[in-house]
Amino acid sequence: MKSIKQLYKIGPGPSSSHTLGPANACRLFLQQYPDATSYVAVLYGSLSLTGRGHRTDYIIKKTFSPKHCDVIFRTESLPKHPNGMELKALDVAQKEIASWRIYSVGGGSIEIDGIPNSDNADIYPERNLEEVKALCQKENMTFENYCDFYENEDEHLNLVFDTMIEVVDRGLKTEGVLPGKLKLARVAKKLFDRSLTVLSASEKERLQIMAYAYAASEENAAGGITVTSPTLGASGVIPALIYHYYKTLNVSKEKLIQSLKIACIFGNIIKENATISGAQGGCQAEIGSSCAMGSALVAYLHGYDDKKIEYAAEMGIEHHLGLTCDPVGGYVMIPCIERNAVAAIRCLDNVLLASNVGAIKENKISFDMVVNTMNYTGQKIAVELRETSLGGLALEIPISE
Repeated sequence: MKSIKQLYKIGPGPSSSHTLGPANACRLFLQQYPDATSYVAVLYGSLSLTGRGHRTDYIIKKTFSPKHCDVIFRTESLPKHPNGMELKALDVAQKEIASWRIYSVGGGSIEIDGIPNSDNADIYPERNLEEVKALCQKENMTFENYCDFYENEDEHLNLVFDTMIEVVDRGLKTEGVLPGKLKLARVAKKLFDRSLTVLSASEKERLQIMAYAYAASEENAAGGITVTSPTLGASGVIPALIYHYYKTLNVSKEKLIQSLKIACIFGNIIKENATISGAQGGCQAEIGSSCAMGSALVAYLHGYDDKKIEYAAEMGIEHHLGLTCDPVGGYVMIPCIERNAVAAIRCLDNVLLASNVGAIKENKISFDMVVNTMNYTGQKIAVELRETSLGGLALEIPISE
């Protein structure tokens, strides 16, 4: 499994696979071939079908600027992954001097045909949770110590934490309309203001967590800087929880950074054994993964043991199995923003259920089992419902020109 830094990446929205990944690929290509006169980017599959709504063409041209880059859209998919692209470098006579075939595999990570990527080096030798638990038992440690056993990325996680707090703060202060043809109004600030008028403490807490998730997700949809957790399409869940426990419940920054490491274990296992790409596995791979990570994070903050942490994380995936990815107009807005708010609350519910049901009986479904099931289910989801905007809600809501 890869480093913490490969799961929590900081960058511009609205999509880690359609914006951050292509930007990283273009940056590497530009570094390799800086003397080219111009460039061509050919987008395939999901990168093509939802690229305009996800601002893929915009980020590619911006990355190559001031040099010119033509962006070509092709609906067919390349063989290895639905998020495929080709980059070409041209000389002054418009003759091709170099080309790469690249796959944006989710969470901003990329794979380049025939070129090893040092960022993809394995840091953790364990491949699933059973192996993680076996190591913890052998070394007499808990999930809390696992990441630190192999790497120290506290400096990066401090930056991740600060970015999460900042993105929610920005989102709570910003009003207006999100960019794009949907003309979708921001609601985070007004939702938070409404939370201050309710009498029930429980309702107030839940509304505020939802407002925080809206805030981060709306910033992402507007192209703001945020954190893959594990993707940008699902980047409202964990920042909402971090913000709530830090600002409202006064949990220390140190404790919350440790909770991000707990969440990383589960996100990394999903990334290793299934996918976090909506184009490959539907939204179960994005919001389901984030809900699993957030549930583990909350369970840890509430002081539960590893068994209950696993149970809560397992619920996060199990009850998102089969969730489709059908963004209206290709924008990371409908149903994505609201879905982040719902998942943030489900993290709390998963922990409540896991802590109580887990005290009554043993859970028969392990986290590894449900990840394997998620991988199988993702392969069975129709291509129209895997981040192509060819089916589902994407067909129900007309987009005005």
